[in-house]
Amino acid sequence: MAGAVLSTALLCVGAVACGGSDDKSDKAGAGEIQSRSQVTDVITAAYKKTSAAKSAKVKMTMSTPPGELGKAMGGSGEMKMTGVMGWDPTVMDVTVSGSALTEGDPEAPEKIRMLWSDNVMYMDMGAKAAKDMEGKRWVKMDLNAIAKQAGDDKLAKQMTGGLDSMNQDPAQQLAMLLDSPNLKHLGSAQVDGEQTQRYKGRLTVKEMAESNKGLKDVLSESEREQLFKNIEKSGIKGYDTEVWVNEDDYPVRMDIDMKTPQGTVKTSQTFSDYGAATKVTPPSAGDTLDMMKMFEELGKLGKDGSDAGSDSAF
Repeated sequence: MAGAVLSTALLCVGAVACGGSDDKSDKAGAGEIQSRSQVTDVITAAYKKTSAAKSAKVKMTMSTPPGELGKAMGGSGEMKMTGVMGWDPTVMDVTVSGSALTEGDPEAPEKIRMLWSDNVMYMDMGAKAAKDMEGKRWVKMDLNAIAKQAGDDKLAKQMTGGLDSMNQDPAQQLAMLLDSPNLKHLGSAQVDGEQTQRYKGRLTVKEMAESNKGLKDVLSESEREQLFKNIEKSGIKGYDTEVWVNEDDYPVRMDIDMKTPQGTVKTSQTFSDYGAATKVTPPSAGDTLDMMKMFEELGKLGKDGSDAGSDSAF
């Protein structure tokens, strides 16, 4: 149970995410459609301010269609995430909930609190799960330590880089949107009482991956090419991104649609309180199951079993 819930919760997290010009005279009026150069200026300003803010409160909803795609992504249905997230460095204190967590498993927790700091993820799996985890309700996943224990430097880089890529903060998403060849302004709109300007762009799978610096850091060119081919074989053609930018140059909403033959994976995020405090206090060691130690113990059991088998053979 815990493994399936962990993968679903991690997926939801993956879906989340300085000094813009004070002179807004070059922007189109509220009722006008902006030119491409004006759009680029606005999204660039939003990227700079979001990068400098380094944190925000976030609410996210992600819906996954039923069928094989839903199973591959950890569960179909809806997931929600609320809390605070930080980037550069990555920090997070969020709660994940929704039907996708409990699909096919009535014993699964209805919600999971997730903490993330210093490349370590902590997940509160709930009281029921604690019965199967030595009475401990928290799971600790230090991917860097796990990879280093395996003695594979490349794996360590991929795993920690994967964490950063998974946590697509809004600044990274804006940077990728700037690479969209058809980025355009759709007009003004109200979002949670704020006046915003709405923009939309589309990226193919390859354009998106080429814009993702995290992938370039952890995968070779040939590995990236293979990744593109595998994604394209699945029928995924690209990603549609819409963003609503307020008068202070901050994105307040971002929607990402990924169309597949099985249906559309929809992700909608709203952001507020940019610069919000993101201090994370890890749970006590006595209430935490360390996945690293569990893997070590399993490795010892496997080795002891092999040794015993060798002795019995003689």
